Amino acid sequence: MPLVAHTQLPTFERLQQEGEDVLSPGRADRQDIRELHIGLLNMMPDAALEATERQFFRLVGACNKIAQFHVHPFTIDGLERGDKAKAYIEKYYEPFEKIREEGLDALIISGANVTHNRLQEEDFWQPLTEVFDWAKDNVTSILCSCLATHALIQYQYNIVRTPLPAKRWGVFPHKVLDRLHPLVAEINTRFDVPHSRFNEIFRDDLEQQGVQVLVDSKEAGVHLAVSPDGFHIVFFQGHPEYDDISLLKEYKREVLRFFNGERDDYPPFPEHIFNRKACRIFEAYRQQLIAAKENQSEMPAFPEEQVLPYMDNTWRDSAKAVFNNWLGMVYQLTNRDRLLPYMEGVDFDNPLKLPHK
Repeated sequence: MPLVAHTQLPTFERLQQEGEDVLSPGRADRQDIRELHIGLLNMMPDAALEATERQFFRLVGACNKIAQFHVHPFTIDGLERGDKAKAYIEKYYEPFEKIREEGLDALIISGANVTHNRLQEEDFWQPLTEVFDWAKDNVTSILCSCLATHALIQYQYNIVRTPLPAKRWGVFPHKVLDRLHPLVAEINTRFDVPHSRFNEIFRDDLEQQGVQVLVDSKEAGVHLAVSPDGFHIVFFQGHPEYDDISLLKEYKREVLRFFNGERDDYPPFPEHIFNRKACRIFEAYRQQLIAAKENQSEMPAFPEEQVLPYMDNTWRDSAKAVFNNWLGMVYQLTNRDRLLPYMEGVDFDNPLKLPHK
């Protein structure tokens, strides 16, 4: 499913430079391939706004090339923005009013930063629930990530997330619980997923409401779950979209916060991501940084380039496979007329009976 650069969004050029297959509008017009229109409600803070675009665009673009993907980024009110981000959004993002008028085949909702203990007190709560209410009635499938999962699980099922004793932070092993579900068909039954959160929604609470948990971890809890109908709402509690260096960047930010006195303790390592060699490099750096802080001297350069050779991505292939399954089902359910001659016996009212392609 090639991405189509249907706007001047800089993410398209960045992905092309990375070797991704991105079609120009001219090339797309010459292809006799059906379009799918995917919304990306990007609620991430300014520093992560464009990176989040690229991460989700990569997963969409990595799917089987059976359609042309037009991805429509937009955002909502109630999110604190600086002038630069506001200008970027004004130039490249679409207003929700236009999204609602023209419609979508599927919708991705990103995570967000919070400033209150209760999610319903956030300024973005009402605009988010308005988008969700519209999408439930007008979009084939909604995929929620991290904070969006917590907010919409609460809104939909009245399950309030529980604060964790410490931040759940790292890359954790997971196991597929239902191998027959089309979303996890033909992927590894065990795979890794990054997590980065202070709160959790538990498997028992979800299952009591009929939400089906598809992927779970003994260490990190639920990662992937679906609404009781099996497909309309997909919930990620982890971050399969993360880049190789996303957690490294988060660790760097926490080290900087310690150096600047914004946190009292030196941050622990994210779990299961740095091998012994990387840990030794960071331990030596820790001693240098603490000495520099005590001497009120300049912060030593963070050893990012030194540790990169010792880091592995152990989640990307499984993330691509789940997205491929998800968008393949969206394609089938939104293309009934074309598919009917080839799909004899398929019950389109029950997406779980769709054959896996």
